[in-house]
Amino acid sequence: MANYLITGGAGFIGSNLINNLLKDSNNIIVIDNLITGDLVNIRKFKNESNFEFINHDIQQPIYLEQNIDYVVHLASCASPKAYAKYPINTLKSGSIGTINALGISKYHKAKFFLASTSEIYGDPEVSPQNEQYWGNVNTLGPRSMYDESKRFAESATHSYKVTHGLHTNIARIFNTYGPNMKLDDGRVVTNFICQALTGENITVYGKGNQTRSFSYIDDTVDGILKVIHYGSSDVFNIGNENEITILNLAETIIKLTNSNSKIILKDLPLDDPKQRKPDLTKAKNLLDFQPQTSLEDGLKITIDWVSKQL
Repeated sequence: MANYLITGGAGFIGSNLINNLLKDSNNIIVIDNLITGDLVNIRKFKNESNFEFINHDIQQPIYLEQNIDYVVHLASCASPKAYAKYPINTLKSGSIGTINALGISKYHKAKFFLASTSEIYGDPEVSPQNEQYWGNVNTLGPRSMYDESKRFAESATHSYKVTHGLHTNIARIFNTYGPNMKLDDGRVVTNFICQALTGENITVYGKGNQTRSFSYIDDTVDGILKVIHYGSSDVFNIGNENEITILNLAETIIKLTNSNSKIILKDLPLDDPKQRKPDLTKAKNLLDFQPQTSLEDGLKITIDWVSKQL
């Protein structure tokens, strides 16, 4: 069984990933500075003999004597509210934090995994987006601190692979939702569910005809695990190909919550992508990755979880 170091492991994706890894792992070390992560997400692991939490910012060097087979780098402010509130920290986690995580991987001769994002494609001019697409990103825009931090992180990962022979894999993760999300982080699924459950107006930007493709957390984690353990260094899109307009998403959540909320339209934010849909051909062919959870089923589980948090 393997030993894992997971940066940002107290976050949404990290905590769900640990839930899947723990039973088949020799040891899992989580590093998180809790700027967006939450100890509540990982409290059920604290008494496990093969789990260790270290409150530490990966932007600062750390030396670990334990054996490490995989470095899983998730640390980042990944939600709109978080990276807008902490733009410098977001840039540093993608740059300095990634270099430090790669250094740990190099020292321990461990395989390296980078959690990248569909945001590296920016406001795409092609749809669906495949791994060869270079993107359309505004380096001075309101989302640039997150977009560029991940683009740098990918370049750093590639450079360590070429220069030091590291085994590196990258997952470009598309919109993901499910339990352990922060309810106030500005992500559209939790925004809509919270508004619907509390009877508030549901806020849709523009005319709501921009599209997204939403992946339930279990499917995203399945894809991440396949990328982590893939035998060659490569990059993969991980997400769901089911494309839906934001207006249709709002209507679906109103229906599933039996809410009386009304939809109100507001001005579209600058650089908000018009389309976001992954081309999963590569992941399907090389990883045998296939999302299993329908949007409606995933939303029902998420709505139930959110209702218990409110």
